[in-house]
Amino acid sequence: MLKIAYLNILWIVFTVIGLGLFGLFPATGAMYIIVQQWLRKEPVDKVFHTFWIAYKKEFISLNKFGLFFIIIGYMLIYDFMFLQMNGSSLPFMIPVIGFIAISFLVTLLYFFPVYTQFDMKFFQYIKQSFMIGASSFLETLLMLAACMGLMIIVRFIPGIIPLFTGSVLAIAVTWCSNRAIHKITGRKKMLPN
Repeated sequence: MLKIAYLNILWIVFTVIGLGLFGLFPATGAMYIIVQQWLRKEPVDKVFHTFWIAYKKEFISLNKFGLFFIIIGYMLIYDFMFLQMNGSSLPFMIPVIGFIAISFLVTLLYFFPVYTQFDMKFFQYIKQSFMIGASSFLETLLMLAACMGLMIIVRFIPGIIPLFTGSVLAIAVTWCSNRAIHKITGRKKMLPN
């Protein structure tokens, strides 16, 4: 529990150090790298040292992805606001924007676990994150349930925000995504060449 709380504090501190917007994705990536090592039962002797190295190494790369996700997210929010004002004249657009928003959320949920496990080109990370999420319905539902469960707990116990929110969510999301990835790779191995 102490390690999980310490990792959450590092995540918050390094997000702030990176001026919030520029620190969020590198700090989150560094957190997921450590969580991935924990779940693989790999030794992480110095959490701060490992976190700092990952943060520095992935800073520019993860900020590019951060910019991508922020632009798409902003466009979706703008579209929803536009539909609220003009939904009656464009009813066919509501399910389209809804589908794009769900696809965006699923891709974002799987992005960090995919990023920490694979070495790919920019848009391959986006594509693989979506494909794994779309083909792993149960794991995606478990992730969404973990997000909702954490939001409910935070409403009742807001004092846990600086200690457990990000790191606990990272553990739940990484565990679910690893399960999804293992299922997919297991299916590929069973297919004849």
